[in-house]
Amino acid sequence: MRATLPSDGIASGRLAGMRVLLTGTAGGQGAAAQRLFAEHGARIAGCDVQPGAAEATAQELRAEGFEVHGSDVDLSDPDAAREWVESSAAALGGIDVLYNNAAGFGFAPFAEMELELWRHVLRVELDIVFHTTRPAWRLLCESAGAVINTASYSALRGIEPLGQAAHAAAKGGVIAMTKTLAAEGAVHGVRANAISPGFVSSPATDAAVDAEGRAWQLSNHLLQRPGTGVDIAYLALYLASDESSWVTGQNFSIDGGATAGFR
Repeated sequence: MRATLPSDGIASGRLAGMRVLLTGTAGGQGAAAQRLFAEHGARIAGCDVQPGAAEATAQELRAEGFEVHGSDVDLSDPDAAREWVESSAAALGGIDVLYNNAAGFGFAPFAEMELELWRHVLRVELDIVFHTTRPAWRLLCESAGAVINTASYSALRGIEPLGQAAHAAAKGGVIAMTKTLAAEGAVHGVRANAISPGFVSSPATDAAVDAEGRAWQLSNHLLQRPGTGVDIAYLALYLASDESSWVTGQNFSIDGGATAGFR
């Protein structure tokens, strides 16, 4: 729920005064959400694994008068993740929203999947959600806060190309975890929801998916264009805001209709 506004009353917007922890803010969906949230009055602590990248995007927003700070954090390291959560919460005075946007990746056909790659994908797509949410949980319960987790439409459909077995398993775990967080958090007023994007153009996906894979994925979307970070950010804005106060335990597909049918 909404935090107390600053004494100067300046903050305004759909997230006015809310204290937000947002992962993966160097670019793509994370940077888009960071800007939109800031424009709607949120106070934000962001992070990214790329050295200096989270602070670079934060600095741009601070120059425009927004309260945004960025840190270098390897979220696959549970101690580093915990330290970031605790220091960010101390700086903001608590947590109203935890948006687990960051994720790594790894793809291989199942017949070629090695255990090392399997475990890597689970670590950088599923474990990192635990690494941030566990230390944030007490504070979220105190504030009746909101958790937003990024999943994928790969968890909802079996997809042959690109070798997505590990990715699908990890993101399926994110969706299942989200529902349990919603159930356990309800007594404290905590809401938890997941977002499952379809093919979204970003530096990470553009690097991981070749032209053939991109064309194949878009051919399975009813709206045959790639999604953008802003497309996803507006859904996250709703889930972070008080407007969604009766929404919890849900997975929202935002995928150009890819999970709805075929054209």
